[in-house]
Amino acid sequence: MKKSVLLGALTIAGLSAGAAAASTLEDVKARGTLNCGVVTGLVGFGAPDANGEWVGFDVSVCRAVAAAVLGDANAVEFVPTTGKTRFTALASGEIDMLARNTTWTFSRDVDLKFTFVGVNYYDGQGFLVPKALGVSSAKELDGATVCIQTGTTTELNLADFFRSNNISYEPVPVETNAEGQQQYLAGACDVYTTDASGLAATRAAFENPSDHVLLPEIISKEPLGPLVRHGDDEWSDVVRWTLNALITAEELGVTSANVASLAAEPNPETPEINRLLGTEGNLGEMLGLDADWAQRAIASQGNYGEIFAKNIGEETPIGLARGLNAQWTNGGLIYSPPFR
Repeated sequence: MKKSVLLGALTIAGLSAGAAAASTLEDVKARGTLNCGVVTGLVGFGAPDANGEWVGFDVSVCRAVAAAVLGDANAVEFVPTTGKTRFTALASGEIDMLARNTTWTFSRDVDLKFTFVGVNYYDGQGFLVPKALGVSSAKELDGATVCIQTGTTTELNLADFFRSNNISYEPVPVETNAEGQQQYLAGACDVYTTDASGLAATRAAFENPSDHVLLPEIISKEPLGPLVRHGDDEWSDVVRWTLNALITAEELGVTSANVASLAAEPNPETPEINRLLGTEGNLGEMLGLDADWAQRAIASQGNYGEIFAKNIGEETPIGLARGLNAQWTNGGLIYSPPFR
């Protein structure tokens, strides 16, 4: 490992240990606002709408946590971060959590001292090319110029793929998705590569989306999810189980439309719903929250399926099928431990 990379990792790990010394849950409650790190702008996942309000699939996780902890899904300060700045922002305590299409990897978990609380999108790296390029496979990209965000797993996967297929490429480094989109459309690179979901979101924003194609190869595993600092288990439990509440709600048929009525009239035949909604047991107390924390998260954002459909699903311009992100009961990988 290069000395500069090692020193950077040690610095982030040191910042993370220091920032986690105090209770993040207590800090968030005292502040009255959740500081959530998000992407600089990726339609469907995290971007300001026409009114300047942050919306998106990842943004909904931030808002659900704020609703659970503070009783207000709008009590969030969104902090845009790039591939390079996101980890320092989390380690230093500038943000309380990161919900920014970030891949769970060994080194980020162990070396950088972060805790990934779960996976909210199972993804893989793909390639976007102009249809006019006449390419039908990534293996035909020998000598191509490739726009790539620095400080990402994408950068490393790309090098692995081209090396293993004995083909060459010229990287065109970009800092943000917006810059990558701009450079790609300007012809500064033949190919744009990132997570396939990000490519679908990027293409949807083009003036002529049909002029661009996603190549069939998926060259990596990219389990994306929210993360917090090591060393603050109370806070990681809160974020983890808020995500799990959204997932479990979909599995059990609890929606933003029926959550209030299910809580008002608990059914003895649906004990896990009762525990989830706080009408039975004391799960909220175990988290350091009140009994209605999950109710608020679900009521404000909807369950996992509602969040998916509204922001990135097949009826949106992004047009993503559930695929691996279907519930485990429907052949997917989305699965929550039980609420008991």
